Amino acid sequence: MIFVTGPLFAGKREYIRKTLGLSEEALAARAVWDVQELACGAELTALAQALAQKEIVIATEIGGGLIPIDPVEREKREAAGRLACLLAERADTVIRVSCGLGQILKGELP
Repeated sequence: MIFVTGPLFAGKREYIRKTLGLSEEALAARAVWDVQELACGAELTALAQALAQKEIVIATEIGGGLIPIDPVEREKREAAGRLACLLAERADTVIRVSCGLGQILKGELP
C-alpha cells in the first residue's frame, strides 16, 4: 500500500496521479482519500487494517497548528493522527506531499 499524507490542498492526489501515470478515473478506482474523516469514533486498528488492503490511501494532516479548544475537535485530531501512524506502519511506501512536491519517507515507488 502507498500512503500519501500532507496538508490540505497540498496536491496529494495530483502528485500521486502524475507520479504513477494514472488518469483521474484510474486513481478513483485504485485509491481512497480523506480517510482522516473516518477516524473519529472508529476502532482505529481495524480501520487501518481495512484501509491497508487498498493500493493507495491518501490522508490530510490535521494535526498542525493550534490545538482546538472544542473537545470533539481535539478528539477528531487525535484519532486522525493515530490512524495516520497506523497506516504509515502498514504501508510499503509513505509519501508526504507539500506544495505539490513529494518526499518519500519510507520505501520506494513502483
